Amino acid sequence: MLDTASLGKRERNRLNNRKAILDAARDCFRETGYEQTTIRDIIRRTPLASGTFYNYFSDKRDIFIALFRDFLEALRTLIRSAHDTASDEHDLIHRMYSSLFLAAAKDPVTYELAHRNSQAVRELFGSDILDLAMASMDTHIRSLATNDRLPGQDADYIAAACRGVAYEVSLRVAERARQRPQMADEEARRATEFVTGFLYGNPFGGSERQRRRA
Repeated sequence: MLDTASLGKRERNRLNNRKAILDAARDCFRETGYEQTTIRDIIRRTPLASGTFYNYFSDKRDIFIALFRDFLEALRTLIRSAHDTASDEHDLIHRMYSSLFLAAAKDPVTYELAHRNSQAVRELFGSDILDLAMASMDTHIRSLATNDRLPGQDADYIAAACRGVAYEVSLRVAERARQRPQMADEEARRATEFVTGFLYGNPFGGSERQRRRA
């Protein structure tokens, strides 16, 4: 995270103005939808003059790109932490699912918007949002299957199933967190426990992580 205290006043103001615009845009997108939101709607949510917007962004598409880049950076930070702190491959998969669901819960508006505009995401970033989130996890899930730590499972099928589950569940997490933002952390935790339990063949009795602690 950038240490703004070390920056000059002018640069701090620029960062604060940019953040104010992005926060206002996120609120507008959540309340009225991306298509219905205008630049004027966004600026009205900030203390900034109307012309200030164009010092930072040229249009709504620029805002979407900025929001999504910030979302990806937050997700990558969580995934890097998962890699650094996991005790084994099972724990890593648990933490990586948690990273995806927590990122979706913390910024559900951007996550849902990215899914609805998946073609634009592919054009801008060369991949869709789930590819960007799941690429590393796929490798580890395939490793578990091929090394018989998921006995009897076909590596291709299990990786595809995990991707599908991640897609659907992450959207449900985002939807619930958008409706009840105070429950964002809890929704991410519940989703992680359910999905890892599903992966390890125990969908109704808690995750593999919980069973291994028992």
